[in-house]
Amino acid sequence: MRLSSLSSRPARLAAIAAAFGVVMGACATAPAGNAQAERPAGEQGSQPQTERETYNSTEIVEAVSDFFGVTAEAAGVLVERIFSDLGEPVGYIIGEEASGAVGVGLRYGQGDMVLRGETGTQRVYWQGPSVGFDAGGNASRVFTLIYNLDQPDRIYQRFPGVEGTAYFVAGMGVNYQRADYITLAPIRSGVGFRAGANVGYLAYSRRRNILPF
Repeated sequence: MRLSSLSSRPARLAAIAAAFGVVMGACATAPAGNAQAERPAGEQGSQPQTERETYNSTEIVEAVSDFFGVTAEAAGVLVERIFSDLGEPVGYIIGEEASGAVGVGLRYGQGDMVLRGETGTQRVYWQGPSVGFDAGGNASRVFTLIYNLDQPDRIYQRFPGVEGTAYFVAGMGVNYQRADYITLAPIRSGVGFRAGANVGYLAYSRRRNILPF
């Protein structure tokens, strides 16, 4: 064997190794789309599910039914009407209140606010007058749906009643309150009867206030 052949073999091996390295590098940097195309169909396009930002009608119907002790059918009729007007809420307040009126009424209440995506509950108090032709008294439980509340502390303000939004379904009554694009829909059921032009307002606060004005 010639020395020239022996001396040229290392050079050829180095050239082959270099070429092999180029090929492997090209495979490693192949577009990710090709690798995804080779995945089984069931593995393609899998994305983590985003958390809901609102409560759907099934959740609210169940909560209202349990809270007031009424059938799901009765709760469903009322919730369907509210959802038709306002859509899905971002949260709700569960509580109780006492009120009465002879020409000028007063209303006091307290409850816990629950918001989708927030941990725990937030204590809320409310009070306010209602002026109109109301008569009688009322001690009731209240389930208030909340719409367009982007920050929990924005609940602490005065919410005037919206005229023409009060209605009664299956022994439960609801009217809408609105301020700064936030809408509240208090659902009430309890002892006594109140009906009339009680537009008024409710002021929601962090602490209990004696004066409703």
